[in-house]
Amino acid sequence: MSYIHHLEMEVRDYELDLQGIVNNSVYQNYLEHARHSCIKEIGVDFDLLHQRGVDPVVVRIEIDYKNSLRSGDRFEVRTSMQAMGRLRFVFSQEIVRLPKQETCIVAQVIAATLVNGRPGPCPEIIEAWNNHLLQKEQAAAL
Repeated sequence: MSYIHHLEMEVRDYELDLQGIVNNSVYQNYLEHARHSCIKEIGVDFDLLHQRGVDPVVVRIEIDYKNSLRSGDRFEVRTSMQAMGRLRFVFSQEIVRLPKQETCIVAQVIAATLVNGRPGPCPEIIEAWNNHLLQKEQAAAL
């Protein structure tokens, strides 16, 4: 998988369960934070979209838990995105423990856009993503 966005984070003690590992629900917070960071990095402002009545929402998440994170672990959330029709986006994400590059989570998140509370397209997200990919390709060619 070719991930476009990388966000490094660190496990905090309060995110652990009784077994001393990150609680399964916390991984969804990590994934969401990385998706929002990714979207912001490509130039899409969730608040401005919302003010215009456009809201991206998660409709499905599939997570494969591979290895557990523990207190103080450094990790990276890797994200890629592609359009799935006019209304949906698929985010492929992976959480990797650093520095060993050990895969902890593999996830696929499907999001859709609501326009004034009803399903509708958001061309700004697709356009921003395509522009971001083009800029990355151009930078790599230099």
